[in-house]
Amino acid sequence: MKKIAVIGAGTMGNGIAHTFAQFGFKVNLIDISKENLQNGIDTISKNLDRMVAKEKISAEDKKATLKNITTHIDIPSGVKNVGLVIEAATENVKLKLQVFKQLDTNCTDDTILATNTSSISITQIAAEVSNPERVIGMHFMNPVPVMKLVEIIRGYSTSDRVTKTIMDLSKKLDKVPVEVNDYPGFVANRILMPMINEAIETLYTGVAGVYEIDTVMKLGMAHPMGPLQLADFIGLDVCHSILEVMYNGFKNPKYAPNPLLTNMVRAGKFGIKSGEGFYDYSESRKAEKVSEQFTK
Repeated sequence: MKKIAVIGAGTMGNGIAHTFAQFGFKVNLIDISKENLQNGIDTISKNLDRMVAKEKISAEDKKATLKNITTHIDIPSGVKNVGLVIEAATENVKLKLQVFKQLDTNCTDDTILATNTSSISITQIAAEVSNPERVIGMHFMNPVPVMKLVEIIRGYSTSDRVTKTIMDLSKKLDKVPVEVNDYPGFVANRILMPMINEAIETLYTGVAGVYEIDTVMKLGMAHPMGPLQLADFIGLDVCHSILEVMYNGFKNPKYAPNPLLTNMVRAGKFGIKSGEGFYDYSESRKAEKVSEQFTK
């Protein structure tokens, strides 16, 4: 399996493509938007430049990595003759199901189909293909080239062979794969999202401010960033979507998105990517300035 396809050139997709290409795999990066593809390649190039500057790789390594990536604007051409497809499209159930229907039509029967979903059921996605035993979750962490963990999620029908293949493949990327079962939120977000939601609840009920909540968690719990800063980094819209998947999956009110989070998403305050969330990123991408609405 030396040739793979990645669907989606956004943050996670270009990070996954970067990582595989850096380790010598031929990568077909697929997106329906030429602009997204160019932005993805530009991001990979900039990230490689940082690695060169830090002397983690050479300039020749950068050239070789970029040479390993080919862009495509449609699924049929992008998945031709690949051993693995990793879907990294927007975290939207309908979209992912549509993608896997196309993959079932355009991929050979022995192509492994993986999804980078952070919360959506692998079993539900696998139901869209004729042989669901080849469908598996590969939940990479952001930023992909840096973070070691890959959550490997087995759907109800995922075969032992496919699981072992993906576990071994992840190790070849210098990652640490951890096998988990298919339940809403898996492990990472099953634990992380309720913490973020509770931090928002703590702000919402006036227990403490944004800076204070994050400082307590950073200095008291040794977290590298506070939960509200982390929510901004992930994207408040993404956090909201994951919580809704968990709430719908478990029917437990403890997973229901906090009303403040819902209102912020409705208002387009998504965090870093929109320029404002719990912090104001208009002058810096660092969480240094609390958003004005939380300083009154």
